[in-house]
Amino acid sequence: MHHPICEFKIWIDCGNIWATGAYNTGWIKFYKAIYMKRALFILVGVVALVGGYFVWKATAAKQNGQSPYRMGAVDRGTVQMVVTATGTVSAVTTVTVGSQVSGTIKEILVDFNSPVKKGQVVARLDPTFLQASVSENEAALERAEATLKQANRDVARISDLAEKNLAPRVDLDNALTSLDMAKASVRQAQAALQRAKVNLAYSVIQSPTDGVVISRNVDVGQTVAASMQAPTLFTIAQDLRKMQIETNIDEADVGRLEEGMEALFTVDSYPDLTFHASVGQIRYASKVDQSVVTYPVILTVDNPELKLRPGMTANVTVVTARQEDALRIPASALRFRPADFKTEKSNGEPGRAQASGTTAKGRGAQRDSVHTWDKSQRGGGESRSSSLVFVRGQDGKPQMKRIHVGINDGTFAELKDTELALGDSVILGMTGTSALGVKMMPGMGGPTGPRR
Repeated sequence: MHHPICEFKIWIDCGNIWATGAYNTGWIKFYKAIYMKRALFILVGVVALVGGYFVWKATAAKQNGQSPYRMGAVDRGTVQMVVTATGTVSAVTTVTVGSQVSGTIKEILVDFNSPVKKGQVVARLDPTFLQASVSENEAALERAEATLKQANRDVARISDLAEKNLAPRVDLDNALTSLDMAKASVRQAQAALQRAKVNLAYSVIQSPTDGVVISRNVDVGQTVAASMQAPTLFTIAQDLRKMQIETNIDEADVGRLEEGMEALFTVDSYPDLTFHASVGQIRYASKVDQSVVTYPVILTVDNPELKLRPGMTANVTVVTARQEDALRIPASALRFRPADFKTEKSNGEPGRAQASGTTAKGRGAQRDSVHTWDKSQRGGGESRSSSLVFVRGQDGKPQMKRIHVGINDGTFAELKDTELALGDSVILGMTGTSALGVKMMPGMGGPTGPRR
């Protein structure tokens, strides 16, 4: 034990060393070692306190007769399997109105949201150049007809001379050839005039169908050029009371869909409303996006109140299997395995021992209890797959029960042909762990099923 005066002298000496700048690095290492030891002692103490707390909780629960397991009850309710996706609301039939001739927009007679009828005039182009083309072709036709008349007179005159042997035969042949060419010129001029008149008629843009104008892409005075492709002037939705939603369903879920299945969806514009739809078409053409294969699925929707508008994003839920008032258990009961439980493969070979604690860890353990219903539900039909659950026996230890599972939505599983009755309790996991086998700190709340 050091004398206080000696300790004081040591501190004075250290202060002198620091003041003069002639300090020794050994002193710095000495004090660092002291602080590191103190931090280590504090950390070990905290870990010991936390471990002691959990040991005390487990001992107290055992002494009070409390179960170390989290329990769930067999009850009745709705179990359903769904497929979720997003899609875009659109009209069943959408027609783009274009122009087959070039020109300047002279007049626009409709606007956005204007209802139109088939044949109704929606716009007009400036017909000045088109009318001039008609006049030019009319003059060309008159010139061709005059040439034809002259050819007929020449043939008649040369024929009379040829009959009197006053004109050679070759003159008659030339006259007949000129007559044929004149006739062809008349037909050609007639066709050109007809084409000019059609182009003039195309300067009046008409609606090809009944519907509502949902898009207008031009204004008065704008020039449109129709060359290889007709420019789009308007977009008309045929009937907004009949809508459709185009979604892309993952290849893992498309096998569970059938035409006519019920679907529900919501849109951001009406978050409190749920709209009804049905599966109208499942297309065979696939799409690949970022190595994910999807298939287009078309949902048909009735829109009598015109609340749905083209382009809205729909959050779709398709019910592939549903059972009302079904006898069910929490799905987490299918994943629980005791610490000393060992699986056996179907061929009789012993499986690996499951991890200790609450539930079987890893995907392999989940396949032992969950894969049976997953394969059977691909088609959306009813199944009676076998699985295992555990109940608390009379000695307080887990007792295995083999059950048949129907629909499993990830939160609840339907029971089929089972010894379990309404109100019976099944083990979900160990106290202090979540439904997925993760230890919870006090105050983190209860377990929840997997989200879908």
